[in-house]
Amino acid sequence: MNSLFCLFLSSHLYMLVGTYTSGASDGIYVYRFDEETGMSEYVSETELSNPSFLAVSACERFVYSVSENTGNDAHVYAFSFDKNIGKLSLLNGQLTGDAPCYVSVDQTGSFVVTANYMGGNLSVFPLAADGSLLPVAENFKFMRTGPTSRQQQSHLHSAVFSPTRRHLFAADLGGDVLYKFSTRNEAPFLISGIPTSYALEPGSGPRHLTFHPNGKFVYLINELSGKVTVFSYDDGNLVAIQYIAADISDGVKGSADVHVSPDGRFLYASNRANTNNIAIFSINVADGKLTLVGHQPTGRHPRNFIITPNGKFLLVASQNSHIIQVFEIDKNTGLLTEDISKQITAINRPVCIKFIKIR
Repeated sequence: MNSLFCLFLSSHLYMLVGTYTSGASDGIYVYRFDEETGMSEYVSETELSNPSFLAVSACERFVYSVSENTGNDAHVYAFSFDKNIGKLSLLNGQLTGDAPCYVSVDQTGSFVVTANYMGGNLSVFPLAADGSLLPVAENFKFMRTGPTSRQQQSHLHSAVFSPTRRHLFAADLGGDVLYKFSTRNEAPFLISGIPTSYALEPGSGPRHLTFHPNGKFVYLINELSGKVTVFSYDDGNLVAIQYIAADISDGVKGSADVHVSPDGRFLYASNRANTNNIAIFSINVADGKLTLVGHQPTGRHPRNFIITPNGKFLLVASQNSHIIQVFEIDKNTGLLTEDISKQITAINRPVCIKFIKIR
């Protein structure tokens, strides 16, 4: 392989986009994305009903997608991914609880966990050697409520492994708690942690969480209150140290996603509902606490977003504007600048973005 071709590949990633398929979308889309220029080009697509959240295995050979439906249409699917041509191939699927909205694969590639929003449960699937899903092995059903009209039952909205894989944390939007589990290398894979859960502010509606690159802090976005909860973190133990508003507007909140820049200096949170923006915070790396820097307007209903591995761009899936927006990150201030020429517009209802290295 000549050096010029290697240089081309080094700045390129595959970008996988999950969508809602009630409109013109057919499923999962694959693009080639240049993380130096911010430009992208279409590669392939795979038909699937409502693939609203994706997970990529650590080896990047397999991709797992929920199919966010109910009853016998609620599934998690396993795909192999061919890096040579940028295409997914279906391996198999398994039934989950109702409306699976989040999927995680552990770092060893041994288990997949889905968070099922309407089912109010977590489903655990062992993985075969070829990456396919074995039948559900564990099911954790929760029955909690909260003080708002959105909290008449448990709504599991995410299930996130710790950096060491020793723990998993699951956010219950309906019950205002984070459940804690310890992991094992054999069945049962998940066992309830000590404590079993962490209580959050009433009516907060916890949704997604992320770890700081240094592993010492956890950031949780709360959908209903529009706040970020900051935790100190030590070997599975969480202590809340700050609550700070990401959505500062009046009225209904709809915060969705949260990510930390690769250098650990900035945190970003998406706000939907009446707001439609990305909140930008600076991070005090000594104590993990946040200071609001500003808000970047986006398209309508910015759901999931992602930061490129080199920290140069932040991409937003603006679901109801039917675009993926590309913002360049100022590494000194954390502020965002959009280049409209880099938008992906030939897509309908994008909701989740993941990257895979080309080589």
